[in-house]
Amino acid sequence: MGTLEVYRSLRESARSNRPKKIADAIALRARKLVAKVPSMATMITDECINCGACEPECPNTAIYQGGIEFDALDGSKTAAISDDFFYIVPEKCTECVGFFDSEACAAVCPVDCCIPNPDIPEAEELLFQRAKEIHPTEDFPEDFPSRFKEEAAAAAAPEAGPAAGDAAPAGAVPAAPGAAGGPPPPAISAEDAIAAGIPSPDDWPVPLSCFRCGGRFTVPFQFLTPGTVLHCPHCNGSYVPRTDMYQAVRRRMDAFYESFGASFEALKARRQKELDSFEDSLRKSFSKLEEDVSKETDSRELAGAPQRNRGMFG
Repeated sequence: MGTLEVYRSLRESARSNRPKKIADAIALRARKLVAKVPSMATMITDECINCGACEPECPNTAIYQGGIEFDALDGSKTAAISDDFFYIVPEKCTECVGFFDSEACAAVCPVDCCIPNPDIPEAEELLFQRAKEIHPTEDFPEDFPSRFKEEAAAAAAPEAGPAAGDAAPAGAVPAAPGAAGGPPPPAISAEDAIAAGIPSPDDWPVPLSCFRCGGRFTVPFQFLTPGTVLHCPHCNGSYVPRTDMYQAVRRRMDAFYESFGASFEALKARRQKELDSFEDSLRKSFSKLEEDVSKETDSRELAGAPQRNRGMFG
């Protein structure tokens, strides 16, 4: 796996294992928004950067850009729920039950602002029934995908173990602490730890200044693409990255990551050479140790060994 692939893998892992304090902060933000956003299975918070990544992923066409009228279930045009950022139509959201094992919008959101409404949860049965009403011609399988099933399976996994009353095999060695949940995760090398500490090119924070209010803020490099409409978090003014800005930053980013990649590969090559040399030296030391131990034991008798009979005069 290459360096950039390691970055993206770690990024997805971090996103799926969000620290509790961050999850709590997001939940608090959602509770503050309940007065502004109608009841729904999944909601978009005001931390939305209007990148539009979520809109095409929704299987129910329930996500719309801020200020754009949405199509109600009866086909009528209805006023937008939000004028400032993308929003989810409550009666069309099913949390992707029946289609995916997780919310598609949350999976692609770069700032994790697509979250379940913490104050108004909806049951799987209700969401699945809504999916069937929205898609009357869809042939849903009995074992339809759902995030509820995935979460239930994940919660049950650590609890799995020998049934009550099952005797342990004779001579069984007690499991080490932490081993009950399965084999330990593979250790990460020092080199990969270094690589993991550097953001991926897509996630690199690019500092910008709003030409309206002068406020400073950052956006991930992937959203600096010309033509992308973003909004200032201070005054909510819209802006579009210019081509010359994008190209200049891109050249600088490419130069850095090319240099880093070459240095990183050279470091791994040196470490591998040192490791090979150490292993060769260790094998020779083991061989010498075995030889020395053999000489010591061959030159001495074991206690209790039979003694030769000796004459009167020796």
